[in-house]
Amino acid sequence: MIEFIRIRPEQMRSEFCRILRKHGFDEDEAIGCADIFTLNSLDGVTSHGVNRFPRFIKNTMEGFIRPGSKPSLISSFGATEQWDGNLGPGPLNALFATDRAVTLASASGIGMVTLANTNHWMRAGTYGLRAAQQGNAMICWTNTCPNMPAWGAKDARLGNNPCVFSVPFGDSAVVLDFAMTLFSYGKMENYRNAGKKLPFPGGYSTTGTVTNDPSEILKSWRPLPAGYWKGSGLSLLLDILAAVLSGGKSTHEVKSCSSEYAVSQVFIAFNLKILHNCDSVNDTISAILGDLKKSIPADEESAIRYPGERIEAFRNDNQVNGVPVDKALWTSICSL
Repeated sequence: MIEFIRIRPEQMRSEFCRILRKHGFDEDEAIGCADIFTLNSLDGVTSHGVNRFPRFIKNTMEGFIRPGSKPSLISSFGATEQWDGNLGPGPLNALFATDRAVTLASASGIGMVTLANTNHWMRAGTYGLRAAQQGNAMICWTNTCPNMPAWGAKDARLGNNPCVFSVPFGDSAVVLDFAMTLFSYGKMENYRNAGKKLPFPGGYSTTGTVTNDPSEILKSWRPLPAGYWKGSGLSLLLDILAAVLSGGKSTHEVKSCSSEYAVSQVFIAFNLKILHNCDSVNDTISAILGDLKKSIPADEESAIRYPGERIEAFRNDNQVNGVPVDKALWTSICSL
């Protein structure tokens, strides 16, 4: 069984910074990346926070992530810009693209920024939250390596292509962050590491049987698409749009899942302040969510939540008590 310890966010951020500086990141880059990995962990998304940090360092050492590399503008027209990520750190490239999209939206009402040749952005919801904090709604997505079979297929030729929808709400946001697989690979790794089964069947075993055993699905590389054929089709369209709009690579060209680099991403921001009904947006969202909360639970254990509702609770608890981390993993990180 895994032994969990609690790590203070300040300690986690400091350790991440130290390691990143040792691996060629300048001070600003190290702080930026450390902030993202720490915030993701604070918000309960350790699969794309502390758990993913060693792989980020490994990919840097292997040359797939290039410290010091910044995005460069390829083309711009009106409220649309295409950028080359130049294989820079994916989370920093994505923050840059989010802020550029917001800037464009402040002038035009809507702004779209695309990134070709960038790296894994870690937790997708980070960028939806970032836009919401600046008063913008956002849709953004990325393609990935081939890690999901098309509906009815055995071999993986689609990506799980995470997508985010976000809208500001009060002091926080409603944020839907989801991969096209029923369970993301990071979530399945978390269940496997904790010795738990998935709450629902999430894919196929190596013998072709539908299973809720995350270890079997991680071995077979046959996760189920979310919504079955619908998730499969949505994955395909997200990949097509990411490649076309950015001028970058598509999933079948990314190929390697061990490094997963040179992916394509799209960020679209909507400036809600220019809407004629901007003063009533928050009330509208509140009414919609209030009606949702009136739902009759299917059983006593069910809680009716909107996407992103638990973020603040996770963050507050982890801020006070520390982030729960696999003790062996933390020892390994500290030795990097």
